[in-house]
Amino acid sequence: MAYVAVTGGQKAIEESIKLLKYYRTDGDNDLEIEAIKDKMKLLVDRVISEAGLYAPTYAALALKQCEGSLEEAVFILRAYRSTLTRNHYSKTLNSVKMRIVRRISAAFKEIPGGQVLGPTYDYVHRLLDFGILDEGKKENKKWRSDYEKYQEGHEVYTFQKVSDILKDEGLLEEVEEDSSDAFDITLNKLPLPAPRSARLQTMTRADTGYVSGLAYSSLRGFGSVHPTVGELRTGWLEVEVPYVLEEGQDIYVGEILVTEVESFVSASRKTKKEHDEIKVGIGYGCVFGRNETKAISISILDRALRTQGDAPVNDEEFVLLHGDCLEMNGFLSHLKLPHYVTFQSRLDQLRKKKEGL
Repeated sequence: MAYVAVTGGQKAIEESIKLLKYYRTDGDNDLEIEAIKDKMKLLVDRVISEAGLYAPTYAALALKQCEGSLEEAVFILRAYRSTLTRNHYSKTLNSVKMRIVRRISAAFKEIPGGQVLGPTYDYVHRLLDFGILDEGKKENKKWRSDYEKYQEGHEVYTFQKVSDILKDEGLLEEVEEDSSDAFDITLNKLPLPAPRSARLQTMTRADTGYVSGLAYSSLRGFGSVHPTVGELRTGWLEVEVPYVLEEGQDIYVGEILVTEVESFVSASRKTKKEHDEIKVGIGYGCVFGRNETKAISISILDRALRTQGDAPVNDEEFVLLHGDCLEMNGFLSHLKLPHYVTFQSRLDQLRKKKEGL
């Protein structure tokens, strides 16, 4: 497909941009960046996940800049990310050391350390709370102060993995250890077939609705993966980088909030005695921030992409190449650009055929 450059619309474009700012600055109350970051945490988390840049303040800025448009915010933040220099690579993060905010298992009633419900909308009534209309800064500040006093002295939780229970019993599917470096999809073109590290990165940055819809299709029967959530955990992970001046020493640079999911599925493999032995297989998902639906969905797709089948979720190219929000929205948006030449050519062909009838 070829495109023809169109000139002469610079003045119209400038006026369009002015009008865009007029719409963005509408109303008497200005929305502060810190307010977006603090009050719209789940939205900010989704932006930093799909942009692949852990920068909540910049994500809030992007959301304000584009009137809350998710795909535009991701576009802006990912474009900014591409300008940053890459000075260090972090050490591998061990999620066993996660400072837990929330941690549950649907596979076991009792797990070592217990279920930690944490902050979640799973148990609230989905009804409009009109009391929020009357909330004031003073009342909220007092409530938070009282709650923080109540929380004083509570432990900081770290837990072993639930999957270790199955591993100790010899019930967990054995996975060949991969000591190779993780594939970096931001520096290299995605190969097909893709290594598992590239698949997980691609799905982490994919549109949340896309990966959720694909995972849902597998649950409905368009695929064979219907797992049980073995463990879902949200918490803070410390990030360290190697100290360049002294080998073997690491430097703490900060912490990030992530959501991690291990889903359990039944998997069979041949034994030496030529009969099937059933073991528990794992699907894995991990995302920046609090986004449980996406993490669960990635764990389903991770398993589906390692499972033979004819469903869309088993097709690596289909799953990986259609979920990137930039490419997806960019290609759809390009339909708004001038297509006069190609469309008029089609009309001319139709007119000639009509005249020849």
